[in-house]
Amino acid sequence: MSGEKVPVYISRELYEKVKKFVETHGGFENVEEAVEFIVDEVLFGQTVEGISKEDEERVKERLKSLGYI
Repeated sequence: MSGEKVPVYISRELYEKVKKFVETHGGFENVEEAVEFIVDEVLFGQTVEGISKEDEERVKERLKSLGYI
C-alpha cells in the first residue's frame, strides 16, 4: 500500500508474534508490512500491491492455520 504512514500501537506480545511469523515464513519485509496486509485483507478484502496471488494465498492459509483470520 502507498500513502502517508501513521503510528498504530499494538501490544508487545502481538508484535512479537507477528515478528516471529515474518522471520519464519517470509513474504513480508517487516512487521508493519505484515500488519498492514492483514488489516487490509480482513477489513476490506483487497490485495496489497507487490505481492503475487500465489504468495497472497500462502499467507492467507498460514494466517488461517494460526487462527488470525
